[in-house]
Amino acid sequence: MSVDRVHEAAHGTAAPVQRPVMAWVITGMLVLFVVVNWADKTVFGIAAQPLKEELGLTSAQVGFIGSAFFFLFSIAGLTVGFIGNRVRTKWVLFTLAALWSLTMVPVLVSASFATLLISRIGLGAAEGPSGALAAAGAFEWFPKEKRSFPSAWLSSGASIAKIAIAPLLALIVAVWGWRASFVALAVAGVVWALAWALIGRQGPYAAPLGRKESAPVVQRVPFRRIALSRTFLGCVVGTFTMYGLVSVILTWLPSYFEVGLGIDRLQAGVMFGLPSISGMTAMLVVSWFSDRAVVAGSSARVQRGLVPAGGLLVGGVLLALLPYLVSPVLAIIAVVVGYGIGTVALPLATAAVSQICPPAQQAGTLGVFLALQSSSGLFAPALTGWLVDVAPTPSEGFALAFQVFGLAAVVGGIATALLVNPERDARRILGS
Repeated sequence: MSVDRVHEAAHGTAAPVQRPVMAWVITGMLVLFVVVNWADKTVFGIAAQPLKEELGLTSAQVGFIGSAFFFLFSIAGLTVGFIGNRVRTKWVLFTLAALWSLTMVPVLVSASFATLLISRIGLGAAEGPSGALAAAGAFEWFPKEKRSFPSAWLSSGASIAKIAIAPLLALIVAVWGWRASFVALAVAGVVWALAWALIGRQGPYAAPLGRKESAPVVQRVPFRRIALSRTFLGCVVGTFTMYGLVSVILTWLPSYFEVGLGIDRLQAGVMFGLPSISGMTAMLVVSWFSDRAVVAGSSARVQRGLVPAGGLLVGGVLLALLPYLVSPVLAIIAVVVGYGIGTVALPLATAAVSQICPPAQQAGTLGVFLALQSSSGLFAPALTGWLVDVAPTPSEGFALAFQVFGLAAVVGGIATALLVNPERDARRILGS
């Protein structure tokens, strides 16, 4: 029996009225929200070499700016996530999208290392809470046993941005320069915010706010009970290692293709989406089967614990082999397939965390979870830049960096397999 139905039986409340069409309309809007979000992140990787040449930056400086995006990312995620427990997610999401566009302005007015750094830090602060709030907004429309698939679509927003938007941004950068790509993304943020103001609404599984919160169906627990659970900790460790790789791909993949493997700049920008194709495919297929299996009675321990652990282990091993692959084709295959398999951990872990927390604390819990997860982005791009600078050749530096993060993913997979058990921890935390 799902946690939602345990609540209904215990308190005599009616089951929420499901509206599948609207649920997927809202989810679609939130996927677009994530697409714009990740396009904002992706543009820096695409423009890294032109920016490096125009502003006279070193690889270490480019890596530092890539990491600077995450300076306030996690802090904002923690803070705004808890605000989302008290304020409707519709208006928090609207505000975040509007702020993304504003952060593009400084670097357009005056391009320099300092303004680029400030712009990326500001963008990181505005985008830090986005993943948690988008997931919370979508989960208001789905019962807990059916959240892996919508979570996979939200996670796939990053892949869609790299597959569909990155080539367009690469073309814009090649034809009109990197500034034009920043302008295009600022306009996209404004358009989404206006559309969301008209379409966004609260779902049937949302927790009541304000005075309604005292209703018996709404349950709150001390947050430390959630944060110290084995499932929460296992999901944090596993996805922390994967997100470090995500941030490296985001900042450095076009540069790796261009200066590491000798691929033409425009072609390298177009190829930026290759790992995302494998990642999106893996996430959607695995999450769809995972939700169906959970509904049919399969253990969430298997579907949201052991399955993502396997993805991290297999993907990590493939990446760890990169320094031993002398062929550029084999290197590209290792990155594409290894990254894709590893990403299945992201939506499944998010669904697992949502399973162990009360609805009234979902936004805050996901905010903390995703903030801790994404904190690996603080150092991963900078570490990669340093490794590239000190290596005998850029190719060797990039290969070593991917090996380091591949081995980290293996460790994350082991932790996920040993710790994650959503059903056990939901009983302990929710008393159900």
